Amino acid sequence: MATLVEPPRQRRVKSLDPDMLERAIAAGSALMLAVLLAAIVRGHAQWVAVPPLIWAHLGTIALALALTPVMLLRRRGDRLHRRLGWTWAAAMFATALISLGIRVQHPGHFSLIHLFSLLTMVSVPTLLIAARRRNIARHRRTVRGLLVGGLLLAGFFTLIPTRLLGHWLLG
Repeated sequence: MATLVEPPRQRRVKSLDPDMLERAIAAGSALMLAVLLAAIVRGHAQWVAVPPLIWAHLGTIALALALTPVMLLRRRGDRLHRRLGWTWAAAMFATALISLGIRVQHPGHFSLIHLFSLLTMVSVPTLLIAARRRNIARHRRTVRGLLVGGLLLAGFFTLIPTRLLGHWLLG
């Protein structure tokens, strides 16, 4: 007598489509990029006084902010996603690394905002390893945490009027 064998159960993979949180993060990134560019334009009279390290930091963060909505809202897992992802990850890591050399608020000392840099320098390799191992859930969680904490929250703190971008924007 033949026994019925159940077909192997497939693991349910959560949709790769953007959810509400990712749409909100994409919108927040686009808004933060617009605010960053507006602040830079408004501060044009002081551009010559800005050290090259800060310009490098602003450039890498602008690249990461510009790529974030693209990465979150377009198709995932294809070759373009991987290529853009490596560019985004490099920009995020470079932003964090460069920021460790920026100590204008407290010369010679780190400030609380540098904790976001350390978080980013740990999170970027974590998300790359998760993606490489095809651990989509961990990759997605790490990306979301990095975006909310390392990109948007840290970016928000740069808009305080005593900081350069906040001074340019609100001054």
